[in-house]
Amino acid sequence: MNPLKHVAFIMDGNGRWGLKNKNSRNLGHKQGLKTVEEIIKFSIKKKINYLTFFAFSSENWKRPKTEIDYLFKLLKNFLKTKINEFIKNDIKLKILGEKKFSKELNSLLNRAEKKTKNNCKIHINLAINYGSKIEITNAIKALNKKKIKINPHNLEKFLYTKGIPDPDILIRTGNTKRLSNFLLWQLSYSEIFFEKKLWPDFKTTDFNKIIVEYNNIKRNYGSITK
Repeated sequence: MNPLKHVAFIMDGNGRWGLKNKNSRNLGHKQGLKTVEEIIKFSIKKKINYLTFFAFSSENWKRPKTEIDYLFKLLKNFLKTKINEFIKNDIKLKILGEKKFSKELNSLLNRAEKKTKNNCKIHINLAINYGSKIEITNAIKALNKKKIKINPHNLEKFLYTKGIPDPDILIRTGNTKRLSNFLLWQLSYSEIFFEKKLWPDFKTTDFNKIIVEYNNIKRNYGSITK
């Protein structure tokens, strides 16, 4: 059985699910948030230490403003209503990405991180305004500025995920097979599962099947298993 500490998710298909079932992309995003909550609860039961959810990429600003506004409205409501639950359930929240949002949203994000920073039952990374190429570029700039030798070990100290183990598994829903500029450095040895179901249709039973499959994989990390 392979150790499972960290699972990352590209939550693809919310908009398509919304159009198909509710004739509204926005309602798909709302339904997708319920899936996030179920995955968190299930992961706590499974004693998975880290989850990373790709919520909004640095490229998603190209989407219609009405959709972006609704996504951030959902996020603000989530932070306002769930922060006490996170504290009660010993859940830590960390934001990955560049906080270039409204003053209100930045304040809520900072508050959530501060209030949960000492929690340790499970660590939730929320990738918002995140782009892996920007993350790596910024890390290299930081190394140059501090005149630190550029090598993999030092570069990792300046990534958003400093101190966090790399994902053991990446799951992308929505029947799309690409990484979309997500955790390109951190996913170098992750097991990748592409799921046909749209994110709102992804259930804990689907997650568990992937975990079972993962446990049967021989992970060699470049070596040869005898």
